[in-house]
Amino acid sequence: MRFDVMEGRSKAEITTLLDAAHRAMLTAFKVPERDRYQIVHEHPPEHFIVQDTGLDIPRTRHVVVVTVTSRPRTRAMKETFYAELCRELKTSCGIEASDVMVSIVTNSDEDWSFGLGRGQFLTGEL
Repeated sequence: MRFDVMEGRSKAEITTLLDAAHRAMLTAFKVPERDRYQIVHEHPPEHFIVQDTGLDIPRTRHVVVVTVTSRPRTRAMKETFYAELCRELKTSCGIEASDVMVSIVTNSDEDWSFGLGRGQFLTGEL
């Protein structure tokens, strides 16, 4: 998971955000607890424009753009993830659903190596 946010959040706020997002991932995608890969990129406000494609969705300085790279997931799983992520971020961080934008990028088993020079989905390790 990649998180693009405006700079200015504290370490504690970032930790809370990442923990909340991981809980949403566990709930929606049923991944193992240690299937956690999260990277945060902070941007100055003038380098971070997140509009709403004409949907009249209000954005604030708390906007978060989440990009998930994943194996194929069902539509139901994705919809659950969108809802759970917004619920978790609102409950844990006070981030409104209008400030959460998500993109899921799908790839296949052969596109993953978790290290050691092997494709663990292909070798049967995962």
